[in-house]
Amino acid sequence: MRYLKLKSVDEVKSIIREFINKVEEVDILNALNRVLAEDIFSNIDVPPFDRAKMDGYAVRAEDTYKADEDSPVELKVVGELRAGEVKDIEVKEGEAVEIATGAVIPKGANAVVMVEYTERVGDKVRIYKPVAPMENIQFAGSDIMVGELVLRKGTLLTPREIGVLAAIGKERVKVNKKLKFAIISTGNELKPLGEKLEIGEIYDINTYTLASYIKSLGHDYKILGIAKDDKEELKAKIMEGLDCDIILLSGGTSAGVGDLTESSILELGGEILVHGIKLKPGKPTIIGKIKEKLIVGLPGYPTSCLTVFDILFGLNKNKVKARFRGRYISSKGRTEILPVILAKDSAYPIVKGSGAITSLSEADGYIVIDENKEIVEDEEVYIYLLGSLEDRINIIGSHCIGIDIILKEGDIKAKTINVGSLGGLLAVKRGEADIAGIHLLDEKSGEYNIPFIKKYDVKNAVLVRGYLREQGFVTKREDINSLEDIINKIYELNIINRNKGSGTRILFDKFLRDNKIDAKKIKGYNIEAKTHSAVATAVAMGKADIGLCIKPLAEKYNLKFIPLAYEHYDFLIKKDSLKNEEVKRFIETLKKAKIPFKKPKDCGEIILI
Repeated sequence: MRYLKLKSVDEVKSIIREFINKVEEVDILNALNRVLAEDIFSNIDVPPFDRAKMDGYAVRAEDTYKADEDSPVELKVVGELRAGEVKDIEVKEGEAVEIATGAVIPKGANAVVMVEYTERVGDKVRIYKPVAPMENIQFAGSDIMVGELVLRKGTLLTPREIGVLAAIGKERVKVNKKLKFAIISTGNELKPLGEKLEIGEIYDINTYTLASYIKSLGHDYKILGIAKDDKEELKAKIMEGLDCDIILLSGGTSAGVGDLTESSILELGGEILVHGIKLKPGKPTIIGKIKEKLIVGLPGYPTSCLTVFDILFGLNKNKVKARFRGRYISSKGRTEILPVILAKDSAYPIVKGSGAITSLSEADGYIVIDENKEIVEDEEVYIYLLGSLEDRINIIGSHCIGIDIILKEGDIKAKTINVGSLGGLLAVKRGEADIAGIHLLDEKSGEYNIPFIKKYDVKNAVLVRGYLREQGFVTKREDINSLEDIINKIYELNIINRNKGSGTRILFDKFLRDNKIDAKKIKGYNIEAKTHSAVATAVAMGKADIGLCIKPLAEKYNLKFIPLAYEHYDFLIKKDSLKNEEVKRFIETLKKAKIPFKKPKDCGEIILI
């Protein structure tokens, strides 16, 4: 059998995309099992405000530290908040507000005590268990940040993704147009279902596996039946299928028969686009076109037929084993499903909680924790995949909108896992991450990133210069216009802080030390937000006078921005990954991408080996 030049799988996919990349707009209820034809960015924060995760009492965490079952702390109840209510209530020292799940966290509160650990006595509440700052609070933007890329073009929309679209208020989306496939099985040995088999005959399997799989992907099909190994019969079947978008032939690629398929396409005025793919199984696959309709000749063996079709058109699902990273305490006594993200042979838990719709949309799969198991920690687990694991690079570390821009402009296949700068550094050291975005400030030297690479003895990676992100204070107050104003009035202001260990918190604490400011005297110092977006939201809503975040969010919320410092957001890249084509494209795109941050002259250059 003769072959034209063998093409790579990517080349073949590119050819097929030219025929199937037709777009239509539908409402999300009709988008199930459709493929997104656009990137989806959120126009809101999810949640749009800091809210209670549990029924209970909103408190200042420091007021509960001495509480225990034998000696409860008693606080004065100054009001109540239900979901959907907005009241001008502030929690002061020694006070609490009764709060329902989903209600807005009142000003001054930085934690919620679960109702199970309280006792109401008149206008007082007894607290029997202390809480830590931020406990039982879901912060604004902690699930989805305004401006965040939540779903990428090419994503298959399952009920999980539909939920994400609903969460951000997206009513209609652009999707790839629903395709109609004509299905033809070829071979003298094939028999329709329901008929008696004679010696040497087999039932037609491929028609039904392809049809059911196509239906599962949200597309339509037209079954044209069996064509014998006869050119005129095959040509007639092909002509019958030209009212569809794509014609699938199975069993028409083997020696002899493949020539029959090729000659049938040519005699009908068509053109051969592919005759042979660098793929096992699937090498003899034939792709042609007639009147701008695509004809794809697939292998005859059922497994080969379906897998080749899956590679070219569909998805792949299976179960894999991986090492669980981190420590997770399960709900002993109940079987638990925990979403995870896969990076190489490691699984990272997603612990945003059931209130975060993106827990599932971000997940590669999930693990099932037995009801009698209490702790999962650094052990082998089985991952039940929710979708295919594409040939991609893993980017683990601190999240930045700059990464999303680079991935889009470079058309780079990547999985991003946001675990913070230090977590990313360690992931690269263990070989799990190809790239880690990091912005770690060494407080003693004032230098970014390099001291931490040396401290943790990371020898299998290089540091590539990224860009400079401008951090500053945001405020709505008319009397705050400079850093000097902030320093002079710091003890009069209500602050919204960032969580311990974040790069922004380190920068803020350094600002306080440099200016000899006593953190203990600052109002709101212990009220922590987990995202830049949560800080901007708190200030925009008047829950705080000032906070520290990146400049693009100040612009988004129309807040006054007082610059504090530029921070180096660099990329730690595993040495072995520098040969990867996706990583090469990431570095090249980094140099030329249009991102809302300042690029130094050595952007994209290796600065530490």
